[in-house]
Amino acid sequence: MPSLKSLRNRINSVKSTRKITQAMKMVAAAKLRRAQSRAEAARPYAERMERMLASLGAAVAGQPDAPRLLVGTGSDQVHLLVVVSGDRGLAGPFNTNIGRFARLRIRELEAQGKTVKLLTLGRKGAAFLKREFASRFVGEISYANKKAIGFEDAAEVAAQITAMLERGEFDVCSLLYNRFKSVITQTPSEQKLIPAAVPETEEDSLAGPQALYEYEPSEEEILASLLPQNLAVQIYRALLETTAGFFGSQMTAMDNATRNAGEMINKLTLNYNRTRQANITKELIEIISGAEAV
Repeated sequence: MPSLKSLRNRINSVKSTRKITQAMKMVAAAKLRRAQSRAEAARPYAERMERMLASLGAAVAGQPDAPRLLVGTGSDQVHLLVVVSGDRGLAGPFNTNIGRFARLRIRELEAQGKTVKLLTLGRKGAAFLKREFASRFVGEISYANKKAIGFEDAAEVAAQITAMLERGEFDVCSLLYNRFKSVITQTPSEQKLIPAAVPETEEDSLAGPQALYEYEPSEEEILASLLPQNLAVQIYRALLETTAGFFGSQMTAMDNATRNAGEMINKLTLNYNRTRQANITKELIEIISGAEAV
């Protein structure tokens, strides 16, 4: 049976841990509100950008000099996977989920005979995937020292991907990240960046004849400007979704940790009281036994 002193020390230790988890929960909740509003504000722009490029790209996709960012290289042998994760832990299964999702995707592609290259945004995803796929890495970027991720960070990644495409280092590029649904739900998702995806929805098919537009300047000139910007916008959206999902998952994890610490304190306190009562009873018995012997 543990001593009263060891039980008191353990209760105090768990209480200190509970204070830390409560503080981290409050901080995560405050950051979540800002991150969620930024992620939700970026969605309409990114989705509209995709639809507009799909409309523009339909006119030039079949041309032999179509932009590579739109049609790719014409092959699908080498796949570049851009995996977005958090830079910190203590967020439940958030980083592990996207790591497992990426691992399954890598195995699926390699089973088909494809070559896979990895570019990670976030330390936790890189650490998870390096255990098994270190040889596939072509780069890793961390934002742990930045207070807030800006569009310029996404633009740098987009420029790096564009340069790799121009050098012929890959044929297909996909973005893997946790899509923010709610505080308790973040869904691992895959989005194809290169070649540019052409969304096909029921609304499009039921809309009937579409209006014809004349573009000034030409579609080629507009695409030359918008395609790099769209690449940066989609990466920026994924970074914002990941940030919001991370704080939501961290808030949930810290809330669970706080409640578990409270339950542990109650059990330890009950054990402490029982041990103390047993010691008092033992001392009384010894005193009474001594008095009777006299």
